[in-house]
Amino acid sequence: MKSNNKKDKVNSVKNYIYMLKFISKHTPFMVFGYLFFDVLANLPWTLSNVVLLKYIIDVASEGKGFERIAFALIFFAIFVVVTNLFTTLFYEISMPKQKEKLYFAIYKTIYEKAAKMDYEAYDNPEYYNDLVLAMNSMNERAYAVLSNTQDILSNTVSVLTIGAVIISIDPICLVFVAVCVAIMTPIGRLIAKVNVERTEVMTPLDRKNLYFSRVFYLQDYAKELRLSGAGKMIETRYNRNITDRIKTISPYLTKQWKLYFCQEALPMTLLIYLGISLLMGYKAIVTKDVTMGDFAATFNGAASISTSVFAITSNFAISFRENSLYVEKFRRFMNAKEKMISGSKTTVFENPPTIKFENVSFKYPGTDKYVLKNISFEISPYKKVALVGYNGAGKTTLTNLLLRLYDVTEGAITIDGVNIKDWNIASYHKNFAAVFQDFSIFGATLGENVSMNDSHDKEKALEALKSAHFDRKLPEGTDSILLREFDDNGMSLSGGEAQKIAIARAFYKNCAFAILDEPSANLDPVAEHTLNQSMVKAANQKTVLFISHRLSTTVMADEIYMLENGEIIEHGSHEELMKNNGKYAYMFRLQAEKYTE
Repeated sequence: MKSNNKKDKVNSVKNYIYMLKFISKHTPFMVFGYLFFDVLANLPWTLSNVVLLKYIIDVASEGKGFERIAFALIFFAIFVVVTNLFTTLFYEISMPKQKEKLYFAIYKTIYEKAAKMDYEAYDNPEYYNDLVLAMNSMNERAYAVLSNTQDILSNTVSVLTIGAVIISIDPICLVFVAVCVAIMTPIGRLIAKVNVERTEVMTPLDRKNLYFSRVFYLQDYAKELRLSGAGKMIETRYNRNITDRIKTISPYLTKQWKLYFCQEALPMTLLIYLGISLLMGYKAIVTKDVTMGDFAATFNGAASISTSVFAITSNFAISFRENSLYVEKFRRFMNAKEKMISGSKTTVFENPPTIKFENVSFKYPGTDKYVLKNISFEISPYKKVALVGYNGAGKTTLTNLLLRLYDVTEGAITIDGVNIKDWNIASYHKNFAAVFQDFSIFGATLGENVSMNDSHDKEKALEALKSAHFDRKLPEGTDSILLREFDDNGMSLSGGEAQKIAIARAFYKNCAFAILDEPSANLDPVAEHTLNQSMVKAANQKTVLFISHRLSTTVMADEIYMLENGEIIEHGSHEELMKNNGKYAYMFRLQAEKYTE
């Protein structure tokens, strides 16, 4: 147990050093200013409670020297004004700019790291949790680390400065302070430990609270809450969670107030306020060994030291551990390694070559179940190939392997006779236009959403939209802003309109292959038929691999592969498969009956 505690402390220190280095790298002036100006701002008041107070009382006790007191006060006032001038300039002008720079650096680093990671990393709950935590809290935690460091530095300077003054007056006072610190420090560690335990035990309940916030905040849930009456059910569970939170936190609160009382009230009251007061009062009034100024200075100084020690041993220890845990997760996220190795081949095909799946098997990382088993087939240039089958048959997984979002577990995929693992991944992706059922529309212009770039050929974008039968007239044409994240006048889209924009991307991109995963899922049958004809015509210079649950789409395919449980069970043209009267024919007739009825 001791060894684990020691390891935790070492890791906590490493985490703090890591974050301070990160902040120093991106905003060095912020670190210097945050630490230096805080010490500078607190120094006058630290000294005034001890040195200035002692000086004024001693001079006043002599019954003369008002000019000396006035001079000291004026000098102190000038010192305060000057330090305030520099600190306010830093905190009110420079600091907000530095915060923006740090905010930018943190999220730029997170975005770049996330973009480099393999797609399969999102299947790893630990990676995904670390990513979400980094996105949601690292900006706040970076400031917390800096603030903690600032607090400990400021309090340490205060302890050393006042301690030096007290030693010069009467070293015996430091014995009282040392005993006080010796009592407060282990209690402070216990407080920190209880607080960490409290945080850990409350985390699952906090996660539930976040869920309730999403349910009542996001538009996704608004219709169901209003139409289904689910709001009452969710509210009941929310109330239960609040009751559980109070019940869970109560024992920890009881422990904490007892420890706080033992740490703060008893040592400071008995040793500082009573012990030092009696000692210095006796020396000042009875033995006349010290002045009344010495008495006031040592009393105030000892109290200030105790307060600083309390801050270091309790408040800092609590936040130190908590912030360290967050930084640890951020470090783990940043240290995550990509498994998918990029090759050196950079060919971008003008004309589509042959694609081959050679004994391909695949299982998702961390699982033992094969999603695809020994898949072998060939796609000739310019062919239109359809993948069909029930949900979970492995159709989308097959296209994900071809796009190299995942690597095959066994076997190989080759293009023009070359294993796709030999390609540079970025160059390889330039050969494909892909439209997925779960496509995304971005807060950008219509043209940028089609070109997927911050610049676009307007005529080409309009032609692609025409091919996708996007016929809505927008005020600024392809320069019209979509969504309202960046523009209050951004255009909202229906599901069908959004899908047509996604399909237009495949028409816009000059590439050898097109992959269409349920490209017409949000369209009505008439619009789907019209769009299918357009896609066949627009993609006549591409090899097309598409997935569709509406088998009316597959009629136009040159070849159809029927998958079941990760294996190809039928293969042929529509006419051939209908003659075979197998699973494909059964599915087709079942769907056709719905339309004829």
